[in-house]
Amino acid sequence: MRCSRCGRENRAGRRFCAQCGGWLTLVCASRQAENEPGEQFCGDCGQRIAEPAKAPPPPEPRAYTPHHLAEKILTTRAALEGERKQVTVLFADVKGSMELAEQVDPEEWHKILDRFFQILTDGVHRFEGTVNQYTGDGIMALLGAPTHEDHARRAC
Repeated sequence: MRCSRCGRENRAGRRFCAQCGGWLTLVCASRQAENEPGEQFCGDCGQRIAEPAKAPPPPEPRAYTPHHLAEKILTTRAALEGERKQVTVLFADVKGSMELAEQVDPEEWHKILDRFFQILTDGVHRFEGTVNQYTGDGIMALLGAPTHEDHARRAC
């Protein structure tokens, strides 16, 4: 079930979101009344509650990996066979983001974070790293796979 507060997809049968702790509810289409998970009929109007839509599958890595890096990964023999090697994991986020977010309009904050993520992603890709995960106000990136022995320097 998808959380209406943070958007996280939760396992069936959960009552609270595993990400934000919010109460998971089903919304009746006719009255927009909230109902508890597992209820099949709206407690407000008696209409059958439709199951929430399934989340779309995550995008293919090629959709967000720069073309030149995707080609390098796909043509590297070790990438296809697998290998054990050292990599650098880079974490970057906005210091004091909660305090900053309180000082600006939410839509403006969203624009600021979008630009921040774009700058970080461009930098990671420029040094042939891969963004592994976006967090609330930061990223996790991997450098050194499949190539470059100077991955720690590239991360810096």
